[in-house]
Amino acid sequence: MSSSWTKIKLLIVEDHKDLAENLFEFLGEQRYELDFAQNGLVALHLLAKNNYDVIVLDLMLPAVDGYEICQRVRCDLKSRTPIIMITALGTLSDKEKGFDLGADDYLVKPFELRELQLRIDALYRRGQSNQSVLVAGELIFDPGTLRLEFNRRGVVLSGISAHLLEILARAYPNFVSHEDIAENIWGVRSSDIESSALRTHIYTLRRTLNSNFGHDFIKTVHGRGYRIEMPTISDEI
Repeated sequence: MSSSWTKIKLLIVEDHKDLAENLFEFLGEQRYELDFAQNGLVALHLLAKNNYDVIVLDLMLPAVDGYEICQRVRCDLKSRTPIIMITALGTLSDKEKGFDLGADDYLVKPFELRELQLRIDALYRRGQSNQSVLVAGELIFDPGTLRLEFNRRGVVLSGISAHLLEILARAYPNFVSHEDIAENIWGVRSSDIESSALRTHIYTLRRTLNSNFGHDFIKTVHGRGYRIEMPTISDEI
């Protein structure tokens, strides 16, 4: 495979170590950027911190099962990342439940590793073609490239700054509470530690926006959270 291809960022959530190792060995790191979670709690932590192109999700997991992870990805994280469920549960009702919770594909164990790879690649292509930009006032944010544009100028965000901007853009013009932001980013409801960290990341994002666009766009809703706010005419003069 050509090394010039963009790597597919793939999260494998699987509690059977041998199968996970086989998947890593078969897929390799030339075409894929691989991440791994052995249980549901680790998976939720990684999903709150990172952006993935495709999620390979086992259902029978310790602590938090795959059904709940899928539901939280769709409902709490508001993520459209393609999910393929892999499981020994192969009845029609099992599959119906998975698809109802937001899965994009469903593969019953045992399966050929090549078939899983084909399905991963197909979901990735579909996700790329369906990737839509977010519009918040005059801000335009592309979750696929992490590029933010305003008034014909642009900047590529990264890390938590990109995650924050996406959360706020999806909610625009409404605000997002401190607790909801913290849960989206860190996987837990806000505490003193997360509140302090959140203020730091908001400051970093504001500084980036201000240096590139001359306005920070992030409005503090005192005691409640943050929202995106467009500059007024007087702000721009």
